[in-house]
Amino acid sequence: MKGRVVMKKPLLLVSIITTSSFLFYYTVENSFSPLPQPTFSDVDYEVIKLAPNVLLDAPLIKQMPELPRGCEVTSLAMLLQHAGVSVNKLTLAAEIQKDPTPKFVKDGKTYFGNPQVGFVGNMYTFSKPGYGVYSKPISDLAEKYLPGKIVNLSNRSFKELQLSLTLGKPVWVVSNVTFAPLSDRYFHTWHHTDGSSTKITMKEHSVLLTGYDDKFIYFNDPLSGKKHEKAPIKDFISSWVQMGSHAISYLD
Repeated sequence: MKGRVVMKKPLLLVSIITTSSFLFYYTVENSFSPLPQPTFSDVDYEVIKLAPNVLLDAPLIKQMPELPRGCEVTSLAMLLQHAGVSVNKLTLAAEIQKDPTPKFVKDGKTYFGNPQVGFVGNMYTFSKPGYGVYSKPISDLAEKYLPGKIVNLSNRSFKELQLSLTLGKPVWVVSNVTFAPLSDRYFHTWHHTDGSSTKITMKEHSVLLTGYDDKFIYFNDPLSGKKHEKAPIKDFISSWVQMGSHAISYLD
């Protein structure tokens, strides 16, 4: 598709959908501005209108009492079970990639594992140091169960997450336990042995998005054990971006 496609309704998105990615055309002043052309050949073109509201029926799984720090793998279990995969949170907890770096302080700097490499610390008890895991290891593990179908929506527009929900697919995300942006006092920096660093908060939390409307985002919360928990959509988006815009979903 070349050039600009002028549309009367700015709510429409043109999506190029493959088993490995979503590429979207955004509406700007009632016209579409395309992203760079894909390099693959097996592409399906669809014109999709975001639904005004969505509420999906996804399994609810509680992380407690077995996994005090296991919100990410528990939310992944909900996503995979929605896709028809028979797998539980404890299996995923055992299989998720781990970063074995111990927590230590050197020259006044705190060192610990990198959540984009693997799960950091202990998932099973608060009596030992631990944190969580981000989208890359989660996506890699999900790919084992749905090969060629996992879509990493990290660092994309939140509208792409809404499009996934419109298409009937829940979305795994990282936010925080308040589902609203946090002040800087809740964040600190962990350094890694490779010279990199990560800004983290111990309020980090993962949930499974199940829907939205014009005011709220809805999700299954593995910590509260509530299905279709809701938060103001603007606050939730801000918290999601603040935590690094981590998100994955899947295609049929």
